[in-house]
Amino acid sequence: PLPSKLVPKEGQFQFTKATRLIWPQADAGLKPVVEGFAAQLRKASGLPLEYFSANSTAIPKGGHLYFIEAAPGKMGLEDYRLTIEPDRIGIVAASPKGYFYATQTLLQLLPAEAFSPELARKVEWTAPCVQVEDQPRFGYRGLMLDVGRHFFPVAFIKKYIDLLALHKMNTFHWHLTDDQGWRIEIKKYPRLTQVGSRRDSTIVGHASRGNLAYTGKYDGKPYGGFYTQDEIREVVRYAQSRFVTIVPEIELPGHALAALSAYPELGANPDKRYRPATTWGVMDDVFLPREQTFQFLENVLTEVMAMFPGEYIHIGGDECPKKTWKESSFCQELMKKEGLKDEHELQSYFIRRIDKFITAKGRKMIGWDEILEGGLSPNATVMSWRGIKGGIEAARQKHDVIMTPSTFFYLDYYQGDSKTEPLSIGGYLPLRKVYSYEPIPTELKPEEAKYIQGAQANIWSEYIATPAQAEYMTYPRACAVAEVVWSLKDCCTFDDFVARLKVHFKRLDYLGVKYDGAHVEAN
Repeated sequence: PLPSKLVPKEGQFQFTKATRLIWPQADAGLKPVVEGFAAQLRKASGLPLEYFSANSTAIPKGGHLYFIEAAPGKMGLEDYRLTIEPDRIGIVAASPKGYFYATQTLLQLLPAEAFSPELARKVEWTAPCVQVEDQPRFGYRGLMLDVGRHFFPVAFIKKYIDLLALHKMNTFHWHLTDDQGWRIEIKKYPRLTQVGSRRDSTIVGHASRGNLAYTGKYDGKPYGGFYTQDEIREVVRYAQSRFVTIVPEIELPGHALAALSAYPELGANPDKRYRPATTWGVMDDVFLPREQTFQFLENVLTEVMAMFPGEYIHIGGDECPKKTWKESSFCQELMKKEGLKDEHELQSYFIRRIDKFITAKGRKMIGWDEILEGGLSPNATVMSWRGIKGGIEAARQKHDVIMTPSTFFYLDYYQGDSKTEPLSIGGYLPLRKVYSYEPIPTELKPEEAKYIQGAQANIWSEYIATPAQAEYMTYPRACAVAEVVWSLKDCCTFDDFVARLKVHFKRLDYLGVKYDGAHVEAN
């Protein structure tokens, strides 16, 4: 993304065999950042790029890259200053995060070959002299990947995180459960992955209107996959090393068919043989708000929180049909007992129970904007996806908000002509429209706007079955998302963004990203 302030200067700095990387002796937490930068550039350039810590009196002069500690209280944790002069490079920051983002900018100021996975020959390893002062506009800058509909291997999840970090995004929302598959190992409930992670078949093509009425083709192939707890922890550590926080999502009370397939006693009909869904859409079978269900969910979330140390736990809360609750004598009696006027308030009762549990564990609950219906839980953060109305309403109620409106930030929508593009869920979202999005609604007063914590783009995977297709749908639109959430409002024109993006494509080529370069200037 474009920095907050960038002033070009005369000349250039050249990395040579003599160049060293030097960081303050007192800042041991900076070492992994220095090592990561050196490892990438060393791999591409073949230069030794030795690094060490030193106090200010022992720092050698000339031709080196210096990491300099900011004066206390003068910079935010993600801010940085980058000064490139002919005889030195200086990076000033207040935390390893700031230094990390500075190194991403520095890598992008070098030739694109800096991102090569192997030694690049006949390259002048120079960076133009420049003064950069940079900080993010929003604290939450996210991308979501749905692994419930289609499963993606750990290697790809790591690559996805690498690309997030390169673009100065700091949040990976991992959609781990849905009607079509449960993808995370829970030790206390092994059937969640033994049964819930596998569906018998998958719909081919689009379902008819209403999804469940579809009577066409299925592929007849069993489909499954899940992450072990060891794999989850490995990915969490990997993300932490790149200053990316993972937000896990465990869907409730709807999108629960995979879980009910494993433990039918959690639904309205314990004798029913539930199976993970083989089509897409919204399923009527949901969790029933019994004590047994709450105990199950609390046990699941306890294991989830042990794997994910981040602040947020996402509970879904979207697209929960009320049919089974309306027909359930238990639910109707519970509503009378609790003084709930309708099933929307029953859903709020359900969500409040979970919110209370998550809050007691020292975490924050986040959910899709349906959690507003029937009354918002006291500590909930709202993810506004059905346009911006939910975000406005939540902010006015003094709740934190993440903006993710489908019309601007659903990257599973077509980015070109549906007649020539790979099959998608529908919609049309060209790069220009993504770039045009403004996360703070004009309807909000300044004191309300402060509750907009940031924004996030989503990749739902109903029609995205492979890593290559996921990359194609994500990039370059995620580059636009990154600039929307990092850079200053109205920082530049779309044409300026496109000019920089075309240069950026060379970096993505070296990183092996299967982006869509054909629709960059589509309207």
